[in-house]
Amino acid sequence: MCNAITVDVEDYYQVSAFADTVKREDWAHYPSRVVGNTHRLLDLFDAFGVRATFFVLGWVAERQPGLVREIAHRGHEIACHGYSHQLVYNQTEAEFREETRRARDILQDQAQVPVRGYRAASYSITPRSLWALDVLCELGFRYDSSIFPVRHDRYGMPGGERFPYLQQTPAGRHMVEFPLSTWRLPGYRLPVAGGGYFRLFPYGLTRTAFRAINREGQPFIFYLHPWEVDPDQPRLDGSRLSRFRHYNNLDRCLPRLRRLLQDFRFTTAWDVLGQQSRDEALAQALRATC
Repeated sequence: MCNAITVDVEDYYQVSAFADTVKREDWAHYPSRVVGNTHRLLDLFDAFGVRATFFVLGWVAERQPGLVREIAHRGHEIACHGYSHQLVYNQTEAEFREETRRARDILQDQAQVPVRGYRAASYSITPRSLWALDVLCELGFRYDSSIFPVRHDRYGMPGGERFPYLQQTPAGRHMVEFPLSTWRLPGYRLPVAGGGYFRLFPYGLTRTAFRAINREGQPFIFYLHPWEVDPDQPRLDGSRLSRFRHYNNLDRCLPRLRRLLQDFRFTTAWDVLGQQSRDEALAQALRATC
């Protein structure tokens, strides 16, 4: 079973956890570490012969055009993470359309390849922002990976589908959705897709969750951020919860990632979706526009 590995390309000061203390208009004043950290991941993926999907923030791409070209040159998929890491449900439809269009155009111009996939900042396509999927259809995206079928204070669609499926939009269109991975336990879904969960839980739990999902005949979709392999990054002020979520076990992320790459097979989200050929409706949706 081949699983999807994805990277949300943003810098350490752009995360939602510190949005109350780090203003967007001040981003340019913080020392950037995203290029070096992303190269660290690129080199690791090269060492294991892995191709990944990189959901790149438009703001980063605009200021680091060589980074997007390098990711594409090394054979990875370029996908969109929006422009300025704004939560979808905090935007109007017009604002979201312009943010997403701007980021898509920057990425396609730099990579010279179609940008097919989208992932919202902090998985912020939720029941109250499903309208965003219609905008993604209008902009030509083929799949979304923003829905986390769990309950959380910032995101989540409790009771949502756990594996790739066709999500109906409010306007009656259909978007291919690759939801973030959860492990089904008695009466509960445990979020295990990566990021802070990967750093919080023992590696053995993550490995068991991978195997359980693969035994269901389904691919796992894993995510992380470049800043998560950088334990020496500057420390920012924030609430105790925000600092815990961001800094917990940063020094363990890279060694665990190496183990994960040894234990499981990975490729891009687009390629994994293409392997779901037994679902004819899904396959047709990937070939067609909304």
